[in-house]
Amino acid sequence: MMRLPRLVAFALAAALCGHAPVGAQERMLPVPLAVIYPGDVIRDSMLGERAFGFGAGADGSVAETKGALIGKVARRTLLPDRPIPTIAVDAPKVVTINASVKIVFDEGGMVIIAYGSALQAGSVGDLIRVRNQDSGLVVNGRVQPDGSIRVSEG
Repeated sequence: MMRLPRLVAFALAAALCGHAPVGAQERMLPVPLAVIYPGDVIRDSMLGERAFGFGAGADGSVAETKGALIGKVARRTLLPDRPIPTIAVDAPKVVTINASVKIVFDEGGMVIIAYGSALQAGSVGDLIRVRNQDSGLVVNGRVQPDGSIRVSEG
């Protein structure tokens, strides 16, 4: 009979103590200082830091440093004092849909340059489709930092 009250007392004590493991610490994560709207380029002056409890951002679902956010574009509204999900920001688009772009083929010392129309928007390094203005042929290529599209054989 004495076991039941003792068991209840231990269960109650465990519930009141919380569930954070020993040594759990707060983490400093970047947060917006004001509302950041979709399409806004994130600048250092827009960000602050706030402490969050154990587990916040441990799975990589939120940005852990300001450096990972600066220069990125908000994909959705970011609220003040909330962690910023990594899927809520994106690299800025260098090429927009229907933009006139330079298509560059550079293979073994031979360089061919043509012009085309981007069928997709893309950031640096993205693979996008482009329609050649002269032939109408659609090719795939990688967006370069200067906004040109590099195509390769195959």
